Amino acid sequence: MKRQFWPSTFLILGLCVAPTAFADADAEREALAKIIHELNALELLIKRAEANAEQDSRIRFRYDWLRQDLKNIKDGIQSHIDSPRAQPRSFPPLRGDYRR
Repeated sequence: MKRQFWPSTFLILGLCVAPTAFADADAEREALAKIIHELNALELLIKRAEANAEQDSRIRFRYDWLRQDLKNIKDGIQSHIDSPRAQPRSFPPLRGDYRR
């Protein structure tokens, strides 16, 4: 009897996990579109920070690099929304370090 108990236990556990494993593709696209929207909203904050930056500072933040990295992220997300594929895609690495 114990041997029959294990398969049914795994089946029940599998059914509990299954809803998260099979997420709705439309819900994913909607969430990714919201991320793009939020990234676009960052542009105003970036402009404000850039306007307040000290021009004579020895070490300056590279806003142009930040904008390029955000564009790469948005382009990658949009590419996934437009044409989801089973194969992984490669994108250029993010700069990540915004000081010079």
